[in-house]
Amino acid sequence: MAKVATGPKLTTAQALIPHNASLAEVRSAASVCKACDLWKNATQTVFGEGRPRASVMLVGEQPGDREDLAGKPFVGPAGRLLDEALAEAGIDREEVYVTNIVKHFRWVIAERGKRRIHKKPSASQISACRPWFDAEIALVRPQVVVCLGATAAQSLLGKSFSVMRERGKLIKSALAPQVMATVHPSSVLRAPDEATRYEEKKRFIDDLKKVGQLLRRNAKAA
Repeated sequence: MAKVATGPKLTTAQALIPHNASLAEVRSAASVCKACDLWKNATQTVFGEGRPRASVMLVGEQPGDREDLAGKPFVGPAGRLLDEALAEAGIDREEVYVTNIVKHFRWVIAERGKRRIHKKPSASQISACRPWFDAEIALVRPQVVVCLGATAAQSLLGKSFSVMRERGKLIKSALAPQVMATVHPSSVLRAPDEATRYEEKKRFIDDLKKVGQLLRRNAKAA
């Protein structure tokens, strides 16, 4: 069980989660979370979003600049690419719940200009925020969890987990009947040229197609 500090400063969000709460109640509680210091420079908490009993849960690292401003996950360029990839993979977007391991945007100012640049959350920040994800997955109970990127994968599957080695493989886990790790869609957008982006997007779609095929097999079996 996660430890909570005896003083006013929390070490994790566990104490903030209402007992026997609904997803909406957990979301409301998360909106005032100050379990770590990220809330100080973020616009707002960006909680997960989607169908309460979604078949698939997609988990990223943290909200980005657009998500921080909108208060919704995966609404920026990476989110649009994700939506396109889900459609190509035959996965109904309405059947998906999207969230992040960390619910606040960690950023630094660009050396030139005022653009806010993503900065990877620290281990203590990830640990502080983890109870929110645990509450989400316990309530949604997805058939498949898809980790998007190394931070999400290692947070959920262990520090030694390698997305490069295990990418696209459906594995059994205590998190859900099946878990898969793949790249974060933002990494596709960072590809150095159009040809590489095309190939990386195709690989990303191929990973998601395995999830779509699994869902269709499960639906037929039911």
